[in-house]
Amino acid sequence: MEDTIYMKRAIELAKKGEGFVNPNPMVGAVIVKDGRIIGEGFHQEYGQLHAERNALKNCKEKGNSPKGATIYVTLEPCCHHGKTPPCTEAIIESGISRVVIGTLDVNPLVAGKGAKILTEYGIKVEVGILEKECRNLNRVFNKYVSTKRPYVVMKYAMTADGKIATTTGESKWITGEAARENVHKLRKKLSGIMVGVSTVIADDPMLDCRLPEPAKNPVRIICDTNLRTPIDSNVVQTADKIHTIIATASEDAKRIKEYEKEGCKVLIIPKTNNGIDLNFLMNEIGNLGIDSVLLEGGGTINYSALESRIVDEIHVHVAPKIFGGNSKSPVEGIGIEQIDKAIHLNPISTTWAGEDLIIENEVVY
Repeated sequence: MEDTIYMKRAIELAKKGEGFVNPNPMVGAVIVKDGRIIGEGFHQEYGQLHAERNALKNCKEKGNSPKGATIYVTLEPCCHHGKTPPCTEAIIESGISRVVIGTLDVNPLVAGKGAKILTEYGIKVEVGILEKECRNLNRVFNKYVSTKRPYVVMKYAMTADGKIATTTGESKWITGEAARENVHKLRKKLSGIMVGVSTVIADDPMLDCRLPEPAKNPVRIICDTNLRTPIDSNVVQTADKIHTIIATASEDAKRIKEYEKEGCKVLIIPKTNNGIDLNFLMNEIGNLGIDSVLLEGGGTINYSALESRIVDEIHVHVAPKIFGGNSKSPVEGIGIEQIDKAIHLNPISTTWAGEDLIIENEVVY
């Protein structure tokens, strides 16, 4: 029971690094001795100290000795040199006698090696306390470190009858403020945000993060097969301040130079029947260190993304409104002909944001 309580605290701490540690995992650590917490920490920012070292630092600042203590850590301590030295070394040197790990690291550089090293030094190691919760904490990291492709979350807001706009194309705002704030939390959490060029032309969005607390903006990715993004659009005109990528099949050197002059990065992507090759694009942006993408496009790109099987989660925001008619749906395309060919979803969570319902789903291919 005590182990569960302290691991829950470690998970709470880990979440504080959300949006700042990518492409590293979120990790929290709690040091306990004689039934009380004597130090705690979390991985605060990419390139900075890991959770275990921050917890040990906190312990020292409080004048506490970690010798003989137990450390609870949501993810297996690293045992390799990266931006920082191995956390296993720090734990061994500290005199900690027991390590409780939420889940093992899927990173091939660690993957059980960290736990093994600690055991070899006579430290008692236990694995699997709140394992499911600790694993879910780093769904993005687990995919990226295993495949070098970003974790893709599709998000759309719709009415109760499945419409994303009125018959005249009006779409602001379908959901209320609480649901829209949730979208900005996603923009903070994930490394990139992707839309199709039609969204840029229709709405001229900024695609930034507008939370009042300190937050970083996601890298903006515009899927623009034929280079139709207006030069005077918000995303292009602010590309010198917010990293912006235009993914295109066009090789119009003169046009490309115009975007690059404004600060955009242009990626040449092969073309398919539905536009640019989204799987090729995922490989390219994964190579750029972008570990996760929020897809906030319209029905056309949503269909292409699902058909390309690049989507890992779908977050559906449902507003208590009815539009009716033949207005746009969140997923367009040619659709399926038979029910057994449908894309299936595995519900992760259902929450309320004001009067709007948010349903988070894992995509099952």
